[in-house]
Amino acid sequence: MATKQIHLKDRIGHVFADPALLERALRHRSAGVPHNERLEFLGDSIVNMLVAQALFARWPKADEGALTRARAALVCESALATVGRTLELGPRLTLGPGEMKSGGFRRDSIIADAVEAVIAAIYLDAGFDACRQVVLPWFEGAMAALPATGKLDKDPKTRLQEWLQGHQKSLPHYELISESGDDHAKHFHVRCTLNDPALVTEGEGSSRRIAEQQAAVAALAQLESK
Repeated sequence: MATKQIHLKDRIGHVFADPALLERALRHRSAGVPHNERLEFLGDSIVNMLVAQALFARWPKADEGALTRARAALVCESALATVGRTLELGPRLTLGPGEMKSGGFRRDSIIADAVEAVIAAIYLDAGFDACRQVVLPWFEGAMAALPATGKLDKDPKTRLQEWLQGHQKSLPHYELISESGDDHAKHFHVRCTLNDPALVTEGEGSSRRIAEQQAAVAALAQLESK
């Protein structure tokens, strides 16, 4: 536990008064009870509130739709997993033998859940204000990359889905073709398949979400050119 404490102090600037909270936050259900699912539930609400508050202050003229899309982009599974990898949570997770063998410490869903659980643990350990001060810097880079005006366009996957629905076509299917690289430098290759019209495109990126978005961009380009 001491190693985890030192690690999080270095990475996020918080030392737990109650180390058991951190231990539970990093314990997946596959490792038995107590595990992090209750903390994950609480952390999900907290991170949505923190990001919503930050966006509300940052974009005083943005409408509800733009704020909602921006928040969704910042707290989606792949975005939270990116935060978790930056904090190097994966190697410090406590997993059951099956998840360890299957590489669960690299899985987006498990890392994202752990991020939410850690957020809740910080909140319970030190309160909301301290949690805000610790957690918001994790998202600063991603927030800074958003349009300063708050006019955030819909992402390519959403636009592709809306195009297909508007033309009464079936929804696309995304398939992971390959995943390579170390934890800190992952590369994903994804295929997007449409049945009607028959179309297959591919995308690549540093996360599965980015690769899927690139595949959707390619599909939209072909559909809109016809």
